[in-house]
Amino acid sequence: MASNTNTRTPTPPLSLRPKDAAKALGIGQRKLWELTHPRGPIPCVRVGCCVLYPYHLLQAWLTEQAAKGGDQ
Repeated sequence: MASNTNTRTPTPPLSLRPKDAAKALGIGQRKLWELTHPRGPIPCVRVGCCVLYPYHLLQAWLTEQAAKGGDQ
């Protein structure tokens, strides 16, 4: 009898909430907020009153900062 093993891998998140984005970047939420667009360079998306950080944009920003030497 064949077993029904559901081996789907979890889908990575498309975006992160501020607490999770700060944790992923290794910075505090207050610092993240200071660096969030329009005040700073970290891109975010606002959906109603919710602020989301698209995962791929955080990765791109971090890669760009590493290439610059991390001056930001």
